[in-house]
Amino acid sequence: MLEVGGLVSAYGRIEALHGVSLHVRTGEVVALVGANGAGKTTLLRAISGVQPIRRGTIRFAGEAIETLPAHRRVARGLAQVPEGRHVFKPLSVLDNLVLGAYRRGKADAAASLEHVFELFPVLKERRHQHAGALSGGQQQMLAMGRALMSRPKLLLLDEPSMGLAPLLVEQVFAVIRRLADEGVTILVVEQNAFAALQAADRGYVLETGCISLAGTGAALIAEPRVREAYLGL
Repeated sequence: MLEVGGLVSAYGRIEALHGVSLHVRTGEVVALVGANGAGKTTLLRAISGVQPIRRGTIRFAGEAIETLPAHRRVARGLAQVPEGRHVFKPLSVLDNLVLGAYRRGKADAAASLEHVFELFPVLKERRHQHAGALSGGQQQMLAMGRALMSRPKLLLLDEPSMGLAPLLVEQVFAVIRRLADEGVTILVVEQNAFAALQAADRGYVLETGCISLAGTGAALIAEPRVREAYLGL
C-alpha cells in the first residue's frame, strides 16, 4: 500500500529526516514510535503532501506520489488525522464531517456519515453543536471521523491518544483495531508506544530522523532498547 524510500526532508537548513525507508502492506496497522523531535510528524506530513521533501520516493498503491499536491493524494485514498486534531471549531460537528467528504457525492457521503456515527455515537448526539464545544476526546473522534469521510485506503494517525484520559485512549485504539478489521490500512504515530505496538502488526522506531529498529509489534515490545527508552520497563 505504501513504500517510502530514502526520504529526506528539512526545515530550512535543519534536516529532519535522513533517508527514511519503510513500507506498509495492505490491511496492516503499522506503528511509528520515537521520542519528541525524532521526525515522526514530519514523516507523516511528507507522506500526505504538506511537508516538502528534498529527496526520496513515496509510492502509494504502486503509484509514485511524491510530486503530487496534497489534495490529489487525498483523491487517491490517503487521509491524515493531524496532531492536535485541528477541527474547525466555529463549525458544527456535522459540517466538520461533511467537509471530509468534499470530493464525494451526497449519497456516498451519507453512507460514510452513518458509519462514522456508528463508530462514534457521541458525534451523532452532538452533531448540531459547535466543534469547539466538544471535549478533547470528542474532538479527536471528530478529527478521525472527518478523515474517514473520505473513505481512505490508508489512514495516517498522528498522536491520536495525546492528552486523552486512559479510558478514551482505550476507545480510540479499539476503533483503530475495528477499522483494521474492516480493511483500512493504518500508519499510526504515537508516543504511547505500548498501546500503539500492542495494536500494530508491525512497528518502526524513529530516532533523530532515522529508522533504528523495525519488527512485529510483539517483537518491539520485547526488545530491551524499546522497553527501556519508550515503555519505561
